Amino acid sequence: MARKKACEYYWTPFKSDCEELLGRFQQTESVRYEEFSAIWREMDFSTVFFGNLSNHEKRSFTRLTFTTAYRYILPPYSFQIRVGGLYMIYGLYNTQLIWPKEKIRIALKDWYDVQKLIMDAKSCHHLDVVYIFKRLLSSKAFYFTAMPKKLTFDGSGRVQHNVNEEFRDRKDRVAELASIEMLEEIANVHAHYERLKKSSVPTSSSVTLLNLTYSVQKCASEYQQWQHKIAAAKDDNSKKESTQKSESSSRAELLAAIKSKTYGQGSKGTKSRRHRRVEIVTSSPGTDEALFSQKKRPPSLRTRTWQIFGKPGEPEPTQEWLLSVMEEDKTASSTPVLYNSHMYDITCDSPTG
Repeated sequence: MARKKACEYYWTPFKSDCEELLGRFQQTESVRYEEFSAIWREMDFSTVFFGNLSNHEKRSFTRLTFTTAYRYILPPYSFQIRVGGLYMIYGLYNTQLIWPKEKIRIALKDWYDVQKLIMDAKSCHHLDVVYIFKRLLSSKAFYFTAMPKKLTFDGSGRVQHNVNEEFRDRKDRVAELASIEMLEEIANVHAHYERLKKSSVPTSSSVTLLNLTYSVQKCASEYQQWQHKIAAAKDDNSKKESTQKSESSSRAELLAAIKSKTYGQGSKGTKSRRHRRVEIVTSSPGTDEALFSQKKRPPSLRTRTWQIFGKPGEPEPTQEWLLSVMEEDKTASSTPVLYNSHMYDITCDSPTG
């Protein structure tokens, strides 16, 4: 019921407000965001979200606003109206009152038109448009879907978006000017002018060209040829950029394959030599011995300390020795001697008998 109410009651007044905002922006004949923001503040457009009370109505109305404003960034609207629609989506996304924020649904079939709008703005150095679009992308404001709005079985809730003819883009105005009907009208007006001039003005005075219709047709054809050349040059540049990207990617893949093959060959070796550092050097034969000769390094201070004092935690080696016995008398310490017909052992206190 809330969705039906939003579609029936909220869509029409909101669409009229959007067209009023874009109409004022169209009168400025500019695509600067400064001009659009001034009109936004003057109309106080962010207050469109203040009319709903419940959270469910707020979310449904926010979806409706994005669905309505989304239509203005797509053809057949003019470039200025599409830019204004992008600015309007940016303002609505940042002023919505619900949390988490509702995202802007963009259908995949329309993504090419959006990218083409940004490319055209970038080629014309309209950096305001590119900046606003990048801000929306960085904020993750877009929700890429198959359809621009949810499909339901309720046909009464579907809203038909009618294109405003004042905002429609006339792509080929020169072709309309040089059409057959227009050239015939110009020829008739020019012939009537010549008849009036002969009857009232001397023949020597002339304001317009004698072959005006041919001149208009020639200028229109030259302009169309120039436009086709510009389009062909843009296509060639895009093809060159794509070929350069493909060549750079293939070159990067080739370098990665060479590096992986080199590292794979260098890492192979016996288990006893895996801890050693493998160096692959390309040099002259005379310098091979100098490059691969390994100098014998002296032992470190830690190793020398362990050799002298031993490692920490190990028991210190004890040496048994006697103060009063010489080295040559150590063997005689255990030999029995005869004294006054008694045999004594030097190591014992009592006679052995």
